[in-house]
Amino acid sequence: MLLIQELLLAFAISLAIVALAFWRGSLSTSGAVGALVVGTLIFGFGGWQWGILLGVFFISSSLLSHFREEDKRIAAEKFDKGHRRDIGQVLANGGLGSIIAVFSLIIPWAGWFALFVGVMATVTADTWATELGTLARRPPRLITTGQLIEVGSSGGVSPLGTAASATGGLIVGLLAGLLVPELSPVVALLMGALGGIAGSAFDSLLGATIQQIYYCENCQKETERKLHKCGNTTRSLRGWSWLNNDLVNLFASAVGGLVALVVWQLLS
Repeated sequence: MLLIQELLLAFAISLAIVALAFWRGSLSTSGAVGALVVGTLIFGFGGWQWGILLGVFFISSSLLSHFREEDKRIAAEKFDKGHRRDIGQVLANGGLGSIIAVFSLIIPWAGWFALFVGVMATVTADTWATELGTLARRPPRLITTGQLIEVGSSGGVSPLGTAASATGGLIVGLLAGLLVPELSPVVALLMGALGGIAGSAFDSLLGATIQQIYYCENCQKETERKLHKCGNTTRSLRGWSWLNNDLVNLFASAVGGLVALVVWQLLS
């Protein structure tokens, strides 16, 4: 009975946040449905501390997606999707966290929260790196070779983007340490920082190597889109055909979660 009440409360809170995000244009219809499910599961099964970490990621990423939006317009043309997140993007960022929350209730173990912190640190760090890194004055470099590439290209890293990534992970770790008294603040900071940076770097590594990238002959530009914004159908340039940006984000969040878990196990 108590679980049902918690799920109903989680649904109500999630519904309010999702409705606002949908009204603000941060979520598509499918994205709103996905966010409602993810939010309800994480709030309901994980608890309010888990829900706050999810909320920090979601609210900050939504705000940053609208920050200096016009300045990021050219870079955004390379991205598979825009700032109006669909269900694929929502599940890529929050799906693993919701699964962890469910398991935390079925099989009680303190390590689930460490995994969750790493996952949230990664998706926050990666989003912050993308949204702020594209505003850097200097072009990014490919993470594998150091070659200068165009802003917004998959696999690119920059000092600004890296700093934003580290900051996002640190904030998630800091909040985790403040919200859970049993967790050492220092350990929590390291979980968030190292998990976020590692997951974000893995995201860039996949983007530079095996993520599916297309090429628009009309615009002579690389893109993550099968159909470019100019309306021209693109051709496959490199990468695995099934590995799109949503799956890259999902795999990266898993890596960040595992790194945070290792930090927790070694230092707790």
